[in-house]
Amino acid sequence: MGSVVKWRKKKMSKHQHKKLLKKTRWQRRHP
Repeated sequence: MGSVVKWRKKKMSKHQHKKLLKKTRWQRRHP
């Protein structure tokens, strides 16, 4: 069970990073 929680956390952080990247890219294009 512990490994599943770890895996979910990993996926969430990865997804959040993608979201953050998209946000910064949009801001750079439209200052």
